[in-house]
Amino acid sequence: MVRIIDYKISENSEGKEFLLLKLEGGVEAIQSQKTGQFYLTAKTCFIPSTFSEASAKSLIGTTISGRVVREDCEPYEYTIKETGEVIMLAHSYRYRQEQESSEPVAMIDRVDF
Repeated sequence: MVRIIDYKISENSEGKEFLLLKLEGGVEAIQSQKTGQFYLTAKTCFIPSTFSEASAKSLIGTTISGRVVREDCEPYEYTIKETGEVIMLAHSYRYRQEQESSEPVAMIDRVDF
């Protein structure tokens, strides 16, 4: 299960606004590579929506089936907000719907509202 925890307004290449919903997956324990100690975290991602801002606000706290998964992607630079350090990443997080039947789920590579 994932939970809708926030939203943000974004803009497509034509300047049209749309809403992204921020999803949070379940809690998981991760071991630090530096200290060896465990800490708890949850993966998050954004997913495009067709909701109004009022609808998006009302959806915060709602859970839906699925999970947030890590996927490899082309390397890109990422700036750590707290420190300003720029690092290279080669992964992103995406929502993956849980299949309840043997029917295939339609996958979309890019959404341009």
